[in-house]
Amino acid sequence: MIKIAVISDIHANKDAFLNVLNDINEFNPDKIFCLGDLILAGYDPNFVVQKIIELKEEMKENFEIIQGNTDKMVAYCDDELIQKTIESYPCMGYSLQDDVKITDKKYIDFVKNLPENKYVEVNGLKIELVHGSPRRQNENIYPDLTDSTVSEMVQDSLAELILCGHTHIPCGYSLNCSKTVINVGSVGRSMTKDRNAVYLRLMVDDEGSFSSEHRIIKYDNQKVINHILSRGLNRGEDLAKMYIA
Repeated sequence: MIKIAVISDIHANKDAFLNVLNDINEFNPDKIFCLGDLILAGYDPNFVVQKIIELKEEMKENFEIIQGNTDKMVAYCDDELIQKTIESYPCMGYSLQDDVKITDKKYIDFVKNLPENKYVEVNGLKIELVHGSPRRQNENIYPDLTDSTVSEMVQDSLAELILCGHTHIPCGYSLNCSKTVINVGSVGRSMTKDRNAVYLRLMVDDEGSFSSEHRIIKYDNQKVINHILSRGLNRGEDLAKMYIA
């Protein structure tokens, strides 16, 4: 049996990430997969990326990571993108404007060079790691989609199991096309009702059959809200509200 912890959407939330890592350590996985969005709209992007790099160096080939859409936003940020984001989603735009300044260049370079998707094989099970969907890095796989809609999203994937994040809402689909899609949820900015951190435990047996469990991890949301507000961002209150249950 191969045990895998799958994390996504940490969003520079140090406190949530540390609590999730404590639970992962108890699980003692053979592998860790990270589906991106390490940075943007949190409060400590440098800690999060450095910790990811340490895990990658420690676990070597047993650690897989891809780029998320907010990683890409920070990596390729310019004035036009900042203005466009401010106009469409003000609190995210102002956070982007500041995150580019506070994130160390070496960490921006790290996320910039990550692949947008990746295929891995575990005990004969072919898995595709994506952030949004196999079609687009920022496509939403929500819990209320029809099976036919999700099937269309994943029809070109060569994998039996597709792991995604991006929406910050955990869900899953077992499709008639013999593919399974699991949205693993968000570590750092969960959009579940209780706003607790979420990650996935995945178990793959020797024959390639798998089972999974979404893990719900509590952390001090108010402490994180205080960190967010202390940044003094324009529209920072709107950003902080995302952490309130």
